[in-house]
Amino acid sequence: MKILLTNDDGIHGEGLWAMARALKNRGFDVVIAAPMNQQSGMAHALSVLREIEYKRFDNPDFEAWTFDGTPTDCVKIYLEGMTDQKFDAVISGINDGANLATDIIYSGTVGAALEGFLHFIPSFAVSRDSKSEISFDTVAEVTVCYMEKILSVTQEPFLHNINFPKKFRAGKAEFAGTRMGRRDYINAFTSRTDNEGRAYFRIGGTACDIDADDGTDLYAVNQGFVSVTPISSDVADYDAIVELRRIFRG
Repeated sequence: MKILLTNDDGIHGEGLWAMARALKNRGFDVVIAAPMNQQSGMAHALSVLREIEYKRFDNPDFEAWTFDGTPTDCVKIYLEGMTDQKFDAVISGINDGANLATDIIYSGTVGAALEGFLHFIPSFAVSRDSKSEISFDTVAEVTVCYMEKILSVTQEPFLHNINFPKKFRAGKAEFAGTRMGRRDYINAFTSRTDNEGRAYFRIGGTACDIDADDGTDLYAVNQGFVSVTPISSDVADYDAIVELRRIFRG
């Protein structure tokens, strides 16, 4: 089986290479297409107004390419502009930090996996809590086993957002199917003015979980489960469509 591997932490990301090794050890054919630099928070952004530098990344064990662009750029350019190979799956990660709740919308890790899904390829976005006791190698091995299990029952396109907790509840990986929770941030903006009078904002803040109820991804990882949230690219509000049709008929 052939796997396209990417991330948003950049070509030097520890999680990327842990996943590459785990896939190779299980006999998968791996191609890497990853950003040159950190690209967190880029969501599904595409660089359409500039040229994107790319080059072969020197690694004797893998075909690896790196791009001066977003995670989505990496997947899209490689699949559409550099190869006619067919891939069995796209994996984005392992991200060093969780991608949970409404943070999913901003995530470059999820954005890259979404691009795989839009190419009708089963896709996985994989993240680990930044304070996790679980090693990248363990996350990679568990993810590969999970992927093999899922692909053995379906090859239809899908996108699974997978998050590993700080530690396993029962000392081993247990999976939970989840929905997105809701997260906001307190004091999300700080500002400053430099010595030359230029003004700056920085986005940050402390996470505030508004919906972390049972059944959410937040609840699952807080309980020590590996959260799996299936994601669709269809964001239409079907109830609102029905209401609009009612209004238009009036």
